[in-house]
Amino acid sequence: MPSLSTIYAGRTIYYGYKHAFEDLGHTFYTLTSDDNQEELFEKVNPDIFISSLSDYNLKFLDLKILNNARKKGTKAFMSTHAWKSPMSKIRINEPYSLSGQKAKVSKIKNHQLGDVFFNPMEQGDERMEGFQKETGYPHTTILLAADKTILYPEPQQKYRADISFIGTYLPEKRKFIEEYVFPLRKHYNLRLYGQDWTSLERLKGFAQKIGQYFNIPYLKSFQKAQLALKEERQVYSSSTICINIHEEYQRRIGGDCNERTFKIPLCDGFEITDDVACIHKYFKEGKEIIIAKDATDWFEKIAYFFKNPEKRLPIIRAGKKRVLQDHTYHNRIEQMIAIYNKIA
Repeated sequence: MPSLSTIYAGRTIYYGYKHAFEDLGHTFYTLTSDDNQEELFEKVNPDIFISSLSDYNLKFLDLKILNNARKKGTKAFMSTHAWKSPMSKIRINEPYSLSGQKAKVSKIKNHQLGDVFFNPMEQGDERMEGFQKETGYPHTTILLAADKTILYPEPQQKYRADISFIGTYLPEKRKFIEEYVFPLRKHYNLRLYGQDWTSLERLKGFAQKIGQYFNIPYLKSFQKAQLALKEERQVYSSSTICINIHEEYQRRIGGDCNERTFKIPLCDGFEITDDVACIHKYFKEGKEIIIAKDATDWFEKIAYFFKNPEKRLPIIRAGKKRVLQDHTYHNRIEQMIAIYNKIA
């Protein structure tokens, strides 16, 4: 995790893994851009090392040191971007198709970049088609999840709202937000939290990413997250309805969903989400989560549950039970350790 100062999704994913590993009794260390990798590896001799194939992570990762550790038994789990990415190349902070990055592909094929290559994309997702054939390694699905060590109900009056959303105003979400979210202000108390909602915030976010990439001390950490980790649970617990929004390509392809899908129910939040195909696999629609199929369905379901708040309660209880059973970072670590035991 090159920078612990990130305010974007990597922040909560990192803490989800950290808190769950520690809660399960394992020892967890973090390698940042300020650490001496060789000294840390000699001290720790890790069983499992988790990183990413992003240029940002690899910039601060000495592969020679990593591969020496792998010879001694370390298994490297590498978060992998899409083989065929739907991302526009103008998204300069997002990785483009791995299939077009010949140097990385060559290193994977030559066993120099890791042992397990994973991401939240479902098996058969079109974005990973060709990965195993070209690299020789299978694509492993490890879903995002919720951190049950910090996510639980804690209503707070200051976060009371009819409808709340916590997230980043990403380019691939803006059209949906303009058509489905902003109009809610006409009839409800709508509260939006997160990153990049204004031009100034987007400019600051870009500057901070530059600071993190080049490890510039002040610039990499000058902007703080709008909400503390514990405040997320307070927002979700205090809202009548919590909406969930995905990027356009996620709705179109349907092979992965965001952390928010799992976090909201764990806090006794009532979730209405846009329609991403894989969510139907993880939850019973209508009983554990509410999925809106189109614009009409979206506005009608929000109006119905706002007018009939008691109808939310069995869905909240069932959704929370499902997350605790199947979708916490404890579940994901159990999956990782099973993989580790199989290949160790």
